[in-house]
Amino acid sequence: MEHIRPARAKQAFALAVLLPTVGLMAAGPSLASESGGGVGADGVAKPTVVLVHGAWADASGWSKVVESLQAQGYPVVAAANPLRGLAADSAYLTARLKTIKGPVVLVGHSYGGAVITNAAVGNSNVKSLVYVAGFAPDKGESVQELVAKYPGSRLTDDPQAPVPTALNAVPFGSSPTDVDLYIKGDKFSDVFLSNRLSTSQANVLAASQRPATPLTVSEPSNAAAWKTIPSWALVSTDDRTIGTQNLRYMAKRAGSTTVEVDAPHAVLETNSDDVTELIVKAAGNPQQTALADTGTTEITAMLSGGAALAITGGAVLVARARRT
Repeated sequence: MEHIRPARAKQAFALAVLLPTVGLMAAGPSLASESGGGVGADGVAKPTVVLVHGAWADASGWSKVVESLQAQGYPVVAAANPLRGLAADSAYLTARLKTIKGPVVLVGHSYGGAVITNAAVGNSNVKSLVYVAGFAPDKGESVQELVAKYPGSRLTDDPQAPVPTALNAVPFGSSPTDVDLYIKGDKFSDVFLSNRLSTSQANVLAASQRPATPLTVSEPSNAAAWKTIPSWALVSTDDRTIGTQNLRYMAKRAGSTTVEVDAPHAVLETNSDDVTELIVKAAGNPQQTALADTGTTEITAMLSGGAALAITGGAVLVARARRT
């Protein structure tokens, strides 16, 4: 039998003490820090608000919304979205949600809407969904199909381009499908922000954007949580990324309580107060006043021409189609 020296004995004891703690941390944050829910200054219990960003953004885009919600007593989690593919991203969020106890208000911006649509299925803690200029696909439907439904997206101006003209495809591996898609710097302000922020602000956001892979838009949705969970939707009326008509179509189909806001696709950056108000509404705060004059609870989708965005074999193909 090996003789353990005093120094090694101390190390072994330290490991024996630390390993159970590490095990608890690996099991999930809920065991250590996320009890779920909170209590505001009014003494009313609050659900946890989970915020999910979309492509060409990151969790920091929610900063103003997080600050406002926390000031009102809401526990908030601004989740990381890997942006690697709809199935993988949804599974990642599903696992994250399991670490949060108590009721949850699940919020998705842009592509993050497609992720929450899948991740919420089967989780009884998710009490409401909030789509912030976000995709709400049906089962079997992809993001590219929804962008194609009606015109309005400025991701491309050339239907023959192998990659939408507003995007750069940057390889990161040896496979043809190993590419990251970025919005070009000179297109970012127009496509993502509708030129609503200063040039310097837009440049910072363009420089710090997180890319998405083609799988984020080509993979079909496996579920549609909005069919069983109440939903709210914010439609940005100057959306040049998804297209305002497409947002209206999805909100109406989902039966979402809807507000329209004069804002770009990146409404988090320009109209954070409107976003916060809608989330509080979805959280069921009876003290919340009605949304501003931009609000509406009934939307009629306009039927007109469309732009089709397709991704095949890792290459992004664009075509435009006219509906009769």
